[in-house]
Amino acid sequence: MILAVNYLKKHKLFTFTVIVPTLIASIYYGMIASDIYISESQFVVRAPDKPSTSGIGAMLQSAGVSSSVDSDAHTVKDFILSRDALISLDQTLHYRQKYTSETIDHFNRFNGFGINSSFEWLFKYYQDHITVTVDTSSPVVTLDIQAFSAKDAKTINEHLLRLSEQLVNRLNERARRDMIGFAENEVARAMVRAKTASLAVSNYREKKSVFDPEKQSALQLELVSKMQSELIATKAQLAQLMTLAPENPQIALLQNKITNLTSQIATESSKVTEGDVSFAHKTSEYERLMLEREFAGKQLAIAFASLEQARNEALRKHVYLERISQPNEPDCALEPRKIRSIFAIFMLGLMVWGILSILNAGVREHYDR
Repeated sequence: MILAVNYLKKHKLFTFTVIVPTLIASIYYGMIASDIYISESQFVVRAPDKPSTSGIGAMLQSAGVSSSVDSDAHTVKDFILSRDALISLDQTLHYRQKYTSETIDHFNRFNGFGINSSFEWLFKYYQDHITVTVDTSSPVVTLDIQAFSAKDAKTINEHLLRLSEQLVNRLNERARRDMIGFAENEVARAMVRAKTASLAVSNYREKKSVFDPEKQSALQLELVSKMQSELIATKAQLAQLMTLAPENPQIALLQNKITNLTSQIATESSKVTEGDVSFAHKTSEYERLMLEREFAGKQLAIAFASLEQARNEALRKHVYLERISQPNEPDCALEPRKIRSIFAIFMLGLMVWGILSILNAGVREHYDR
């Protein structure tokens, strides 16, 4: 014992740089440090299978351009590391109480020395005890939770997974609601316009006592054409009678018929081309209304097609969180790695002792000169 004390006195530098730190580390890790349990789970954020990409899309993918699914995985990661996740953990699982237990050593316990118990300090403590890793070569996300009991580690991991699933579902619902809601509003506007156009056509027909001016004009012109043909035939017959039998009593009847036909032709022709009540005057307004109705109908059809496309697109862009491995309840503590930590401190002490010894030897040599 005396020899050991004398040795330590003689080699103070080695004692304070190697032996003392190693002894303190051995006492801390061997008798004080609390065991840390780590619960691990893995999941992916993925979308339904999409058609294979070709052309420029394939070039972009081969060049390493990140996909929307990768961004969703990072979104979930950012949420897990957010204050909102910690608030939910604290309200539901009493996170603060789990990490301020008297069974945890002061160095690992939250606010172990009573310095700061604010939420911001708790948030930093939370981030130090959670690890979220997104694999760069695959969409797999690994979640590691450090706690001072195996049950707490698993419970916190499970709760964060449920929160992440709820987040993905909210994002899906928001995207679906926005996409389909916009398309439904377009359909509603198109339906109002189509109904208004159809009502305008019906009111015009009722007001003007007309069904289709163009078709009715054609019928009217066909009637006029028949009357003109009859008038020509009657005039020919009259000319023939006046040549062969000028005294024939039929001549007066034919002349009267010609007068009546001429009057009827003028009357029927005026219905087509003359005045505000003519079919020609009604056709322009009617065609405008019909064009508006046809355009509104096409717009309504396009709106319905867009709505169906929006629904399909919403399903195609639907993402979901799929668990690959469930949170485990560790059966032994993985941290701290006591022997490795003690050995690391011992080696670090040796390095410091060696450097200081060289410097000390250099100083002594300088003074000896």
